[in-house]
Amino acid sequence: MRDIRLASTVLTVVLTLLFGQAITAPPRAAASSGSRDGEAARRLRDGQAIFRFDTFGDEQLWTGVLRMHDVIATVAPATALAVGLKIDVEALPPGVIAALRAGHVNLADPAVTVELVRLNAVLGVRGTVNETGRLTSVGITCAFCHSTVDNSFAAGIGKRLDGWANLTLNVGAIVALSPALPDALKAEFQTWGPGRYDPRHHAFDGINLVPLNAPSLPIVIPSIYGLAGVGFETFTADGPISYWNSYVGVGQMGGHGNFSDVRIGLTITQAPDLVTSKLPALLDYQLSLRTPDPPRGSFDTEAAKRGAQVFRKQGRCAFCHQAPLFTDVLSGPNPAVPVLHEPVEVGMNPAYAARTATGKYRTTPLRGLWQHAPYFHDGSAADLRAVVEHYDRLFGLRLSRSRKADLVAFLKSL
Repeated sequence: MRDIRLASTVLTVVLTLLFGQAITAPPRAAASSGSRDGEAARRLRDGQAIFRFDTFGDEQLWTGVLRMHDVIATVAPATALAVGLKIDVEALPPGVIAALRAGHVNLADPAVTVELVRLNAVLGVRGTVNETGRLTSVGITCAFCHSTVDNSFAAGIGKRLDGWANLTLNVGAIVALSPALPDALKAEFQTWGPGRYDPRHHAFDGINLVPLNAPSLPIVIPSIYGLAGVGFETFTADGPISYWNSYVGVGQMGGHGNFSDVRIGLTITQAPDLVTSKLPALLDYQLSLRTPDPPRGSFDTEAAKRGAQVFRKQGRCAFCHQAPLFTDVLSGPNPAVPVLHEPVEVGMNPAYAARTATGKYRTTPLRGLWQHAPYFHDGSAADLRAVVEHYDRLFGLRLSRSRKADLVAFLKSL
């Protein structure tokens, strides 16, 4: 019988010899000739690099406080994949790909996980590995939650899909592995489940985890494609994308920077600020992420045409989900002030909204709905039929079974 563990050890040694230098993010693009198009392209490249590879100095949380570098060094690749971490196949050298295909990589060996981190192949995870093969620090990037892979090589291994929510990522279970957290906090994190995170539960101020609200109310990790023109991108429209990037980059990821919002009573100040100057390029890249087309054959085209009529007429959906972005958030007289809805208006639990800056919910743009079930901020609708049933009951629509089916087909087509 082939000794897979020995093969894995040999592979790790070979990789260390062949790729001994630290793998880093692609270099920033050189300054353009000065043309507007060249500058825009440069900002997109910079934004992509920030999104994929910039930790904003959040090693201060993930390494300094949570000690996740010690945890990762003991986690097997199979376990990492089981909690939703994804592997970028394009970051792997040909020798590693060949070894994976041949079954020569021991997915039960934590040393392989460290090697994958060193190769910068784990989406959203950035680590430093010293000359002895020890993982000495680790941080995360925006891609940790807001990218996945196409599974073109194997489940959890493939090409990057930036902007797609990682709905199998179990952030709570991962953080609960930290040896630095009390058991009660770990237990709370473990209740989140895959594809969910509570951004209003705590914040990191550069030194400590600061409690914000309890008990925890996790929400669905959102996809962030198709946001151009939306204006207010979070479930409760607390602010535009860069506001949320700042809030998450500093207070949730643990980046070294500044954030302040008197509406929620949170101010974090750290020098130097490694976040704020990067927000414009990050914004440009995020706004460039297009909505994915529905897979061929994933919906009945004739039913979708009928469903469009139900959407506009009998279902009364278009009253709030106004074309072309299918939201009314910017339909008010002042584009700087979002149009929002009381929780009771849309039949949503008010508890999460009460912890936010607005206390209300924004009409969600219906972008690529086929891709990111479950639905609503809390994932309470398992599929699009459940969404239709929710509003049919709430508004007393009394849609027929056939019209409900047609409306679902239309929503799948968006």
